[in-house]
Amino acid sequence: MHKRRGTVTRRWRVAAVASTVAVAIAVPVAMAQASAEPPPEVSAKGAYLLDTGSNKELMAKDADTKRPMASTTKIMTALVVLESRGLDLNKQVTIKQEYRDYVTKSGASTADLQTGDKLTVNQLLYGLMLPSGCDAAMALADTFGTGDTTAERTKSFISKMNAKAQDLGLTNTKYDSFDGVSADADNYSTPHDLAQLTRRAMDNATFDTVVKSVSTKQEAPAANGHTRYYSWDNTNTLLGSYQGAIGVKTGTTTPAGPCLVFAAKRGDKTVVGVILNDADRYPDAKKMLDWTYDTTTEVKWRQLPKDAQRD
Repeated sequence: MHKRRGTVTRRWRVAAVASTVAVAIAVPVAMAQASAEPPPEVSAKGAYLLDTGSNKELMAKDADTKRPMASTTKIMTALVVLESRGLDLNKQVTIKQEYRDYVTKSGASTADLQTGDKLTVNQLLYGLMLPSGCDAAMALADTFGTGDTTAERTKSFISKMNAKAQDLGLTNTKYDSFDGVSADADNYSTPHDLAQLTRRAMDNATFDTVVKSVSTKQEAPAANGHTRYYSWDNTNTLLGSYQGAIGVKTGTTTPAGPCLVFAAKRGDKTVVGVILNDADRYPDAKKMLDWTYDTTTEVKWRQLPKDAQRD
């Protein structure tokens, strides 16, 4: 059996079954071995691993330290939309030039939505979560916020994001943007909070379907009366590379560093992991998943097409 090496530092919390008595009583052998061994060392400033079935913490590193979270913000953007009263996923949204201008001004990742095209809410969710489209994020915030202007509606949507965080008990989370592009660095969360948020979001069938998609092709009525074809690749290269990976979201900004919220399912065990500010986010996610599943996985990393968005 593969043996892991590493030491436990004081920054790690491990939900371990320490005594051999407890292991013998209730825990399957593979899980007992995984939980009895120390967690792997990772480069992340903050990390967390959660068993979503039991809602049990498996491992953590500086899990309650507030940090900028970049585009992992969009998990909350999607959840607020999906839990909106009277949601119609087939509602068409007309793309405004404002959305494109915002992306250009911000230098943000984009779904390259074209002005005048009509995309459904469901399509915008794909544009939000796969290529990490900040234009799609703005379109959704503008559609699901309230007010007389785009600025008022997007601001009210951000208020809904913060209200949802409070409702979910995410006490160390705050949003000042709908996409993670934060001018005032007042957009932050913790590995623990992001894991709990994602556990809630993964219970939504639409969210689950979107975030596990490696790529998608969508068509929409174009402004000129013809049909526009959109092709989006998921920026999360854990998908299509690691056996059992089912999501969730990347994020990268200069303040936040490379971030990754990920999920995997093997057998009857589903876990959500969070890595904040980690240049080795994918290898470290693999380490964390192999540790929890007590295995060594051979991975050939999926390569994004040259013209695909990176995040």
